Amino acid sequence: MRTTVDLTWIEGRVERWIRFGRIAEEIVLTRTDKRVAFEPGATFALVRWSSNEYGTAESRFNILRAVKAGQRCSTNPYVSPGGDVLLRLSGWPKVEAALQAVDIVESYGIAPEDVCPDHWRHVHNRLIAGYEPRPYTPARHAAWLKRRAVAP
Repeated sequence: MRTTVDLTWIEGRVERWIRFGRIAEEIVLTRTDKRVAFEPGATFALVRWSSNEYGTAESRFNILRAVKAGQRCSTNPYVSPGGDVLLRLSGWPKVEAALQAVDIVESYGIAPEDVCPDHWRHVHNRLIAGYEPRPYTPARHAAWLKRRAVAP
């Protein structure tokens, strides 16, 4: 069973898009809507932004891990059946800081979907508390890869 995400892009009005993740399948539904799917265990980021006549109405950033059939998960709008939440932020200042954390990871040539899930939880906790998260470095990534190789 794959995790599906419904995306919409209506320029300047409603924008739901994937920031990173390995998409297993993509189905175009209409000119403005599509559905993407992720394999169980895949990590992906969903950005949700919308506006109204007064300006930005919603800014949200979620990093989720796709679940296996029957596995516990948290519900999330536009994500079916849901996912393991690694990061969930709202409000532009926090969303922007999280996007910058993703940019830092990419600046090292590391794919954000390959980062240790604990790092995204760390980023979430630090930003919620009003602190700057520690950067994810190539050394931390190498340690994560070694830990993952020996852990069941």
